[in-house]
Amino acid sequence: MRNIALAFLAFLLGANPLSALASSSDWFETQGGRIRLVTAGKPDEAGRLKGMLEVDLLPGWKTYWRDPGDAGVPPQIDISASENITSAEFAFPVPERHDDGGFKWAGYDEPVALPIIFTLKSPAEAALIEADVFLGVCESICIPAQTRLTLDPASDPDNPEDTAAVAAALAALPAPAKPEFGVSSAREEGSKLIVEAKFPGDPASAEFFLAGADGYAFGTPERVEKEGKTLFSLEILARPDSVPAGDGLHYTLVTDAGAVGGRIPFM
Repeated sequence: MRNIALAFLAFLLGANPLSALASSSDWFETQGGRIRLVTAGKPDEAGRLKGMLEVDLLPGWKTYWRDPGDAGVPPQIDISASENITSAEFAFPVPERHDDGGFKWAGYDEPVALPIIFTLKSPAEAALIEADVFLGVCESICIPAQTRLTLDPASDPDNPEDTAAVAAALAALPAPAKPEFGVSSAREEGSKLIVEAKFPGDPASAEFFLAGADGYAFGTPERVEKEGKTLFSLEILARPDSVPAGDGLHYTLVTDAGAVGGRIPFM
């Protein structure tokens, strides 16, 4: 009887959805690839927990940076159904500029991992991540990938494969901008934003990406060499009626000497 009772208990535990949760979600299969969420380690004292959205693209398919450009859908995540999770913020590795028959876009045409910082309301208490994820996965047309990914970050926080994967995703991010490598000034000239950049490396290799947000939208940057300076000119396509609060607009600056990221203050 004891063995029967133990077997029945094991069956009940196996049937409990929470018992099957791991610190990485199941893969969600979609046309053009698959996606999953992964977390690693424990939250710090401020409740910040490292993770990533892994996007495993099939050859010939693509997905987008935080600002896709002329067409596309940026990745989005909604954690409102989660327990003890107050926010989830994406970070983005260096994108590439692509031109598909007149449509210019910024993003990735190979498998990519997008780091995420989850914030726990109470770091010492259990958390459950139930994240509604939406992103565009495109070949000749875009297929919206939309699903709920579920995981328990405390179930296997020291999993070596997850830890290595999240560490690699974070290491692929642009370095923080600094005075000798980054945006040195940004000003409006009529309907354009003129950005001056300083950087090591060949000026011809420089690419600049600026993410519209909070009502701002910009055209594709054009690089201009003027009086020994490297400038980027962007058409201002839209702007809010008032200057928003916050740290400003995300940018990434890429050259053959590396890549940095930073913020341009709101105008």
